[in-house]
Amino acid sequence: MEVKSSDDPAAMTICGKGVKLTASLIDRLRQMQIQSLTVEGHPVKMEGESSVEEMLIALDQRFSRVANDPLMMQVKELYRKHIQRSMGEPSGR
Repeated sequence: MEVKSSDDPAAMTICGKGVKLTASLIDRLRQMQIQSLTVEGHPVKMEGESSVEEMLIALDQRFSRVANDPLMMQVKELYRKHIQRSMGEPSGR
């Protein structure tokens, strides 16, 4: 895990890769008055949250009526990449 102090790519790195996010580290970050963090690593699936596969199936269903429209297929592909990227999938680049 790598923790940065903001979403800015040039933001200061607070913790290096491999550091475990513990309660004591969170307390220390609060004491530093850190307002927001970007944590890099494997995404955690929350209860009730759709998996990448479920989201992509739903995307296919939403665009099924316009499968013959090349422009809409480009839009669908943009959404597909966005879903994959936001869920930490390497194929979303």
